[in-house]
Order: sequence, then C-alpha cells, then structure tokens
Amino acid sequence: MAQVGKRLKATRETIDRETQYPAEEAVKLIKQGASTKFDETVEIAVNLGVDPRHADQMVRGVVALPNGTGKSVRVAVFAKGDKAEEATAAGADIVGAEDLAEKITGGDIEFERCIATPDMMPVVGKLGKVLGPRGLMPNPKLGTVTNDVTEAIQAVKGGQVEFRVEKAGIIHAGIGKASFSEDQLVANLRAFIDALNRAKPSGAKGSYMKRIAVSTTMGPGVKVDIASAASQ
Repeated sequence: MAQVGKRLKATRETIDRETQYPAEEAVKLIKQGASTKFDETVEIAVNLGVDPRHADQMVRGVVALPNGTGKSVRVAVFAKGDKAEEATAAGADIVGAEDLAEKITGGDIEFERCIATPDMMPVVGKLGKVLGPRGLMPNPKLGTVTNDVTEAIQAVKGGQVEFRVEKAGIIHAGIGKASFSEDQLVANLRAFIDALNRAKPSGAKGSYMKRIAVSTTMGPGVKVDIASAASQ
C-alpha cells in the first residue's frame, strides 16, 4: 500500500470526508490544500444516476467555462483551401486533410481536440477506431464539425470543456487551476453542473445527480452539496 505523504495527510485532517460542503467552502478547502510547486488542476467528479449502456441514458456535451480552464489546448483541424487558411489564422496548431489522416493512422496524435469541416468527414470517418476511443472524434452535436472553424477554434482554446459519462455513470473534468480565485472556480463549477443538468437524458430515472466531489491534482476529494452546486 502506498504511503500517504505528510502534506496530503495534513490536508486530509482539515476535511470531513463524509460532509457535503457548500460549493464555496469546498473550493476554499481544496485551494488551501494545494501546496505543490506546480499549479494543480482543479478537477470535478460527478456520479450520475444513469446507465450509459442504454442510448437514452447517454450524457455528453460541451460547456464554455466562464473563466476558462487555465490550460493550453492543442487543436487539430481537418480542412482544405480557404478553410485551412482560416483555421491557421484562427490559431489552430495542426491543419491538414489526407496528410493529417495519414499521420494519425500512424499514431502521431499530438493534439487534445479535433475539428473538421463537413466536407472532410469522409476522410475523418475512417479514423473512428483511432479517434473514437480517445474522445477526439469530431461531432456536429458538439460543434466540432462545422464550417465556422474560427468560432470553433476560439471556443476550444477559450475554455470549452467536453464531457462524456463513463461506464460507471461518472463524469470527470478539469474546471480550472488552483491559482484561480475562489469566485472563478465556483463560477466554473456551477457552469459545469448547469450544463450537466441541461444534458439530462430522457431515459434518466430517479435521482439524476447523486454525488459531486472536487479535488486538486495532488489533493484529496471534497464532497459538494448538490443543491449549492447549481446556479442560484
């Protein structure tokens, strides 16, 4: 069993692991415990009352966090001609077409988000087995299959977060950095929870949002009172 370091042990002693704290207090506690030399990511984990094995209980979407994520995101864009030039001008890190597809097929995947113009989907569609399991497949419902590549790139680089429920009914996401102010983190947290509520599937039965916890990269989890996590 791994040993618990002094810093983490001291942090845990300030937290009641069974208490569901109001959102503001939960954020305050995790910021106080973030004492590493790097700027830790603030993460949220939400346990939903859904079974994603059923299509009518899948939860997936995107949310634009009001204060961004604090993380730089490398964006790849599948486009040709004028749209390729537009993507480059808008700040895309990688732009290509069949040549980009060949690199990805060969295992060269140096990006975190992928955007494609509609005319490129016949090329991108062949990469489903590679991009799909990584959550990188462009999707029109998520705004990543579009002719407005400038808007899509700006949204992704400006703090847009994509979420998708895992097999166990849990959603994980980064909602900021420990260096953010408490108000910024609470605003991001509530924006994320509001997006999950809007994405509630038709097949969800009973209690939809069961548990919420926040933590930093190296810190313990803090449970959040569900009622306090939504916008007031």
